[in-house]
Amino acid sequence: MGAFLEKPNTEKEFSEGSGNGLRYGLSSMQGWRVEMEDAHSAVTGLPHGLEDWSFFAVFDGHAGSKVAKHCSEHMLHEITSNPEFLGSPKIDGKLNPSTDAVKEGIRTGFLSIDSKMRDDFARTEDRSGSTAVGVIISPKHLFFANCGDSRSVLSRKGQDKPAFSTEDHKPGKPNELKRIEKAGGSVMIERVNGSLAVSRALGDYDYKNNPKIPPTEQLVSAEPEVTVIERTDEEEFIVLACDGIWDVMSNEELCQFIRSRLAITDHLAEICNQVIETCLQKGSRDNMSIVIVTFQNAPEVSQDALTKERELDALLEEKIKEVKENFGDQTQLDLVMHVLGMADIPGLPPGGGLSAKKGTIEEILSRLIDRKQDEDSSDEKW
Repeated sequence: MGAFLEKPNTEKEFSEGSGNGLRYGLSSMQGWRVEMEDAHSAVTGLPHGLEDWSFFAVFDGHAGSKVAKHCSEHMLHEITSNPEFLGSPKIDGKLNPSTDAVKEGIRTGFLSIDSKMRDDFARTEDRSGSTAVGVIISPKHLFFANCGDSRSVLSRKGQDKPAFSTEDHKPGKPNELKRIEKAGGSVMIERVNGSLAVSRALGDYDYKNNPKIPPTEQLVSAEPEVTVIERTDEEEFIVLACDGIWDVMSNEELCQFIRSRLAITDHLAEICNQVIETCLQKGSRDNMSIVIVTFQNAPEVSQDALTKERELDALLEEKIKEVKENFGDQTQLDLVMHVLGMADIPGLPPGGGLSAKKGTIEEILSRLIDRKQDEDSSDEKW
């Protein structure tokens, strides 16, 4: 889990789509890790006649990718096919699950898939695990589910801070610590038995081998924390992301950054890519995955914001020219970033700062270098 590459793999898997009055974008990148262990789900239109419901999730694998990949492919089925979810009466032949039925369906789905994977993976002795964060969006409610330290936040119009955030399941938290110690374990260096950094996860069966206690009371539990929030007309967007994102950006910073980027582009996959690039520049060493889901009240592209972004890019170009004049042909990107980092540059993206403009700075520097080489080549001809 701790092995790193000599340089990050920055190739991204990204896409975007829409449905049920929602738009979504997603992106994932291996980064510095030796393996890509994350997976995700994005589904608009659920089974049993719930065409106006949607499901989005991020699964952050560790010690391998098998559990995360399996969950991304089968979790929705486990949630929507169990008796708790299906127990509500139908109206005109269409399932009409109550909020309690959905909550119990999610809980049962998590525990069910965890049990089935244990049986399926027993032959391979797979030791991988995965955190999970997801949301089911119905016409009237948001059902957030969290198991581990991936996280989701909800942004509402007119609120500077996120309206809601899931809580990470860390071993040192009082309720988690109590369960771990009751199961015969301990927490050392903020890890279960000094090893696992999360107290709830799917898989990780080495921590679920006490036959005398139920699955929800093991050292590591697959039981999700489920929160139901009634929808309003003020929702802007939901973010679901693994800890590779949250390690370097706070809830407030990420929401501010996304809000500012929505004002300059309506391509959500591009915004997801920008988040990941910014987090890489900020120092994230983990796999990174993010899903952004926008509602009808999400910020829209603004001509004023576009103008300010162009002005910022022009200012950056002027400052990069100054750096080149001072350092000449030895000017490298790292040097430029270091010098600009000490300068007062107004208008940088909130929550992202200079890190969010690294790609632009690299393009400007490359263009200036190419222009200088062309000029030198022309001078030699004369």
